[in-house]
Amino acid sequence: MKGRKEKMKKILFGLGLFLLLYRPISSSEAVVDRIVAIVNQEIITLSEVERWIDPLQEEIQAEDRWERRERVRAVCRKVLERLIEEKLIDQEVKRAGIKVTNKEVENALEEIRRQNAVNQEGLERGLAKDGLTLEGLKKEIEKRIQRIKLISWAVKTESKVGEKELRDFYRKNIDRYRRNESYRPSHILFIVPKDATLEEIREIRKKCQKILEKIKAGEDFGEMALLYSQDATARDRGDLGYFKKGELLPAFEKEALRLQIGEVSGIVRTDFGFHLIKLLDRKGGDPPPFEEIKEKVQADYLEKDKEKALQQFISTLKEKSVIEIKL
Repeated sequence: MKGRKEKMKKILFGLGLFLLLYRPISSSEAVVDRIVAIVNQEIITLSEVERWIDPLQEEIQAEDRWERRERVRAVCRKVLERLIEEKLIDQEVKRAGIKVTNKEVENALEEIRRQNAVNQEGLERGLAKDGLTLEGLKKEIEKRIQRIKLISWAVKTESKVGEKELRDFYRKNIDRYRRNESYRPSHILFIVPKDATLEEIREIRKKCQKILEKIKAGEDFGEMALLYSQDATARDRGDLGYFKKGELLPAFEKEALRLQIGEVSGIVRTDFGFHLIKLLDRKGGDPPPFEEIKEKVQADYLEKDKEKALQQFISTLKEKSVIEIKL
């Protein structure tokens, strides 16, 4: 598990988002298209929503089919909300007449090649494998640069901030500045094979749920790991040892760091399968003095301020728009 990295990063309008999240629906996927929203007389279709669902599959796992249906609906609404926001921004781009040069597109393409460590031929091969074309990618890049330009022009924030505001921000967000923190998780793993069917995945999750219920009823976590975990750490009662931030899978680490010492998580899904996690210990993590990282605190403060201003801008666009949701 150590060193494995999830590729998808949730960023709002980054250029790399297209390669990571855009997935055209293949001919084998029978989707009956229909209108799911109308934004100022422009439509959003079900197929557009479907393209974004796969990266969010982990959010819609559930044993009960009714619960799964509700989760699917919630994820679809979340995706639709994102698409509505993008549609509003694209409409604003048209009104503002924002243009993008060929050089800007080529520079963005070069950055994508660099980030993915591929040459032009490799990039085109990768696109073709997913049923995409270089021209299609260029058009998407152009659209995203336009969005970035609009946001840079429309979302204004103060570039200077007072000492008191920075110190308050530092105190309220102290956890993000802790350094050299290590934590010691224990886990019970139920492996999900790569070729597992949906029914097999449900059965594996059901076994995991039963063990979680036993632990909640008072069974010892270490004993359950010894008996049921499919990881090599089962012989150590699930103990993984100490790790620093960034050394384990993000989904696993996020849940482990959320726990109090001695607390047990719910079911966590990763590339390996389903996990139950118990935090055994954490140590270190003393934050550096404010004066030492003042510049970073200021950058974080301004970034959060910009995000707040962006949301306000989007809210304003929604207020002056006619939006009809049919999902």
